[in-house]
Amino acid sequence: MEFLVGSVWAAGLAIGIAAFGCGIGQGLGLNGAMAGISRNPEAAGKIQVNMLIGLALIESLCIYALVVAMILLFVHPAIAPAVKALG
Repeated sequence: MEFLVGSVWAAGLAIGIAAFGCGIGQGLGLNGAMAGISRNPEAAGKIQVNMLIGLALIESLCIYALVVAMILLFVHPAIAPAVKALG
């Protein structure tokens, strides 16, 4: 049972750190893009496309952490009785 509790803590910690890091990364990316557009408005189209691609890649890291957290929670063999008890 201790391993299950550790898995739950690890899943929560993993998604929390990933969400925090992705939020910081996206904020810095948007800051750089807005600064670049304000300096050179003619390049706004190219900057916006690259910014959106970068933000999608940053967001995918958070989704990977969510998948790992779900694997830690629901693939663990000790969770089966708890899932059956809940319905």
